[in-house]
Amino acid sequence: MPSELSSTLSRLVSVTTRLTRIAAQSAGETTSPAMWRTIGVLQADGALRLGELAAASRVSQPTMTNIVARLLELGWVDRAHDSSDARAWVIARTPAGDAALADWRERIGAAIEPLFADLSSQQRDILSAAVDIVACRVTPDSITPREKIDKS
Repeated sequence: MPSELSSTLSRLVSVTTRLTRIAAQSAGETTSPAMWRTIGVLQADGALRLGELAAASRVSQPTMTNIVARLLELGWVDRAHDSSDARAWVIARTPAGDAALADWRERIGAAIEPLFADLSSQQRDILSAAVDIVACRVTPDSITPREKIDKS
């Protein structure tokens, strides 16, 4: 039987997934969520090889190749030869990609603000604290590789 914390965290993941979908729909967003996720991964993790980026974004390498091609067209990412392996490329976000991601985050926040407009000051403080608690635990370093979990 799952612990109370495990059940709460499961609900959090489910609710935030649903909230993200509602926010995108409310904002009239047509850009693929995978593109925003990719820019977000690059912002959090820094420049990555295509395979690393695909793994971090949880898509196949051919899918990531298509995503990166579109992001390159938009000027939201650049690619450069990997200094440790001239055969490989690293993908990095650009200032235009950062600006697009910031704008998207602002738009989706504004789109769902009416859902939370009736929160009391205390509830807003609680929500802000909850976001801070989650944010400080969801960092690139917080992801435990599967092999570490399996060896435990």
